[in-house]
Amino acid sequence: MVSDKAAMYVGEALVGEGSEVAHIDLMIGDKYGPVGAAFTNAISQLSVGHTPIFAVLRPNLPVKPPTLIVPKVTVQNMKDAEKIFGPAQSAIAKAVADSVEEGVLEEDKAEELMIIVSVFLHPDAKDYNKIYRFNYGAAKLAIKRAMDGFPDIKKVLYEKDRSRHPSLGMKVTKLWDPPYLQVAMDIPNWEHIERVVKELPRNDHLIIEAGTPLIKRYGVDIVGKIKEIKPETFVIADLKTLDTGNLEVRMVSDAGADAVVISGLAPHQTIEKAIAEARKTGIYSSLDMLNVADPIEVIKGLHKSGFMPDVIELHRAIDVEQDEQHAWGNINEIKQIDGKVLVAVAGGVREETAPEALEGGADILIVGRGITNTKDVEGVSRRFLRLMKDEIDKYRVMTDF
Repeated sequence: MVSDKAAMYVGEALVGEGSEVAHIDLMIGDKYGPVGAAFTNAISQLSVGHTPIFAVLRPNLPVKPPTLIVPKVTVQNMKDAEKIFGPAQSAIAKAVADSVEEGVLEEDKAEELMIIVSVFLHPDAKDYNKIYRFNYGAAKLAIKRAMDGFPDIKKVLYEKDRSRHPSLGMKVTKLWDPPYLQVAMDIPNWEHIERVVKELPRNDHLIIEAGTPLIKRYGVDIVGKIKEIKPETFVIADLKTLDTGNLEVRMVSDAGADAVVISGLAPHQTIEKAIAEARKTGIYSSLDMLNVADPIEVIKGLHKSGFMPDVIELHRAIDVEQDEQHAWGNINEIKQIDGKVLVAVAGGVREETAPEALEGGADILIVGRGITNTKDVEGVSRRFLRLMKDEIDKYRVMTDF
């Protein structure tokens, strides 16, 4: 509960669907604190189309604690005003009163607290019953969340890569549930690659890599072509950046990629600039250890400087695949340096060797021609994917928590 005059609690809730959907943002605090000052300013400094009103249970009976309703959407005519003054404000007033009665808001604090409620009301909303019920539910939930301190920071950090806003209009995929299968498109022939991308199954544990040869032939815009076919799939651009780290990462980000590959052979400063740019633009950075003599030394240096990539790729070159077993060593040592980093393995990953790589701690299996050159792209991919977990969203139901 509010412990001092400077305390301020915030709550948010979305309830309902369609044009009548209710979205509530609110603040609760002492009348002599910041919420009280905001309350006074809102009622004395009016804005056209967003005029605040008191929440009343009926005319001449304002609710306690005093509650101010501020429309988020511009009120353009009397029809809009009727919906705010009628079902919306009635619902919020009832939600506040019920919250006091139920002990969510302490009754003996009713004269000390002030509440400001920001209300979303779609201009196309018509069903007054839904407007009332959705806004009542949203206001009630937002009040409880405010007083409970929901969400705590652990919930935010847990959900930040798992949740998707329903109004986003797209899916931003994050790599929070390894292991993953990364299909490397290394063949510099778009007609061939286009067929492969179309035949790949839709799966939350699938990553598509725009390989270096493909990008060298067609440029980073090839990322956009892949995204057109598989818009919800995580796409990584394998530039193997060696210089101008920030510039190349920006190019990849602008092209719509979800991640970029930087060469571990690049100067330390270039790697740092590339990783910093990736963080700035919100994409993943992957450091390819191909031909790096001592990957652990490089990783320790980056960890010390605070520029760890999101993924470390242990990579055996295509040209030497027939001569060596694999280059999957050091996975556990890498994870001891940084427990958050994902480790990808490339080169020699086949159906028969994939379980060994996963048992060794690999988070991402990178497979190229073993999938892209097969006649049954979907079938082979699915056999690899069976080694992964169930699809991420299969059993995940979004509720009010």
